[in-house]
Amino acid sequence: MLRLDEVKTGSTGAGVDFDLLAALSNACGLAGDEDEVRQVLRQALASDACEIYTDTIGNLIVRKGNGPVRVMLCAHMDEVGLMVAGYDDNGFLRFKESGGIDPRVLPGRAVRVGRAGVPGVIGLPAGHSLDPADRDKVVPPKELLIDIGARSRDEAVAVAPPGTPVYFATRFERLSDKIVKGKALDDRVGCLVVARALLEADFRDLTLLAVFSVQEEVGFRGAQVAAFHLAPGLALAVDGTSSSDVPGVEPPDTSTHLGEGPAISLLDGSIVMHAKLREHLVALAERHGVPHQYRRLTTAGTDSGGIFLQRTGIPSCTMAVPCRYIHGPSSLANTDDIVAAVRLVGLLLESVDKGEFPV
Repeated sequence: MLRLDEVKTGSTGAGVDFDLLAALSNACGLAGDEDEVRQVLRQALASDACEIYTDTIGNLIVRKGNGPVRVMLCAHMDEVGLMVAGYDDNGFLRFKESGGIDPRVLPGRAVRVGRAGVPGVIGLPAGHSLDPADRDKVVPPKELLIDIGARSRDEAVAVAPPGTPVYFATRFERLSDKIVKGKALDDRVGCLVVARALLEADFRDLTLLAVFSVQEEVGFRGAQVAAFHLAPGLALAVDGTSSSDVPGVEPPDTSTHLGEGPAISLLDGSIVMHAKLREHLVALAERHGVPHQYRRLTTAGTDSGGIFLQRTGIPSCTMAVPCRYIHGPSSLANTDDIVAAVRLVGLLLESVDKGEFPV
C-alpha cells in the first residue's frame, strides 16, 4: 500500500505535479474508507492552509483566506471498487460493488484486499468447462469470486472480514509525455486540480473552501454535508468524467474528447447547472484562450447535485477532466486537460475576487 513519504509535491512536468497525482491515484479510498487519500492531501496542503480539518462524515476541508465572499471547490476522494460480502467453504470471497462498475471488466482482474493490500484475483470458471453457448456471456458479479489463496472459510474470514474493501491492483504510470494511466482518476484528477488551484490562489476578498468529499460514488453524501455546513455563495465541483473517444463510437456518443480541455456540464442526472455560472466559466475560457468543451453526456450525477439543494440553494456547476475507461481498473487522462482545468479554476477565483461575478 501507499507510503506517505512517497509524496514529493515538488516534482512537476508539463505543468502537472506527477508525484502528487501518482500518490493520489495509488492511494486507496473506497466510499467510507477514504483515509489514505485524505492523508495524502493533508500532507500536500497543510502548510499552505489557513485552516485544515476533517469533519464528522470524513470530508477534508481546507480554508484559505478570510474574505467576505465564500467560494467552495469540491472534488471527491472516493473511488469505485468492491467490498467483501460473503465466503465460499473453500476460502473464496464473495463481494458487492461499491459504486457503478461495468461487470465486463471484472473477471481475471488482480485486486488488493483490505488496508494490508492482500493480493487476489477475481476468478470465474475456466472457459473450457462452460457450455459453448455461455462462453461469450457477461458473468454477473454475484457469480464471481475473489481468490486470495485461502484454503477454508475460517482462513478467508480471518484475512478479510465482512466489509473489507477491495481495490484494483493498478499502479500509476505515464504512458507518454501527455497521457497518464492509473486507477481512480475519477476523481483523483479533480483532487489534484483543486489542490493546485488552492496552492496557487492569491486573492483579497475570498474565503476559498476546498472540500475533498467522501461517498460521492454512492450518492454525493459528503458534499451535501459540507455545503450545508460551509454555506458558500457559489460552488464548483471538479470531477473526472467519461471519454469514449475510441474506435467504434460515434462522435455524439463520446461524451468528451481527451486533449480538448476540461468539460463543462450543461446538466446531468442530478442537476441542471446554474446557467449564469456555467456561462461565466465559458466566457472566461474563451477570453483567455483556455481549451474547453461541453460534456455531451447528460446522465449520471456529481457532487453539484448534492450541493445546490442546500440551505436556500447554492449556485453550482460541474467542470470535469475527460478520462477514458472510468469506473474500471485503469483510466487514462491527458495532462493538457489537467493543466487547462487548473487554469480555468484559477481564472474563476480571480474573477469572483474582482467582483466580476456577483455572489
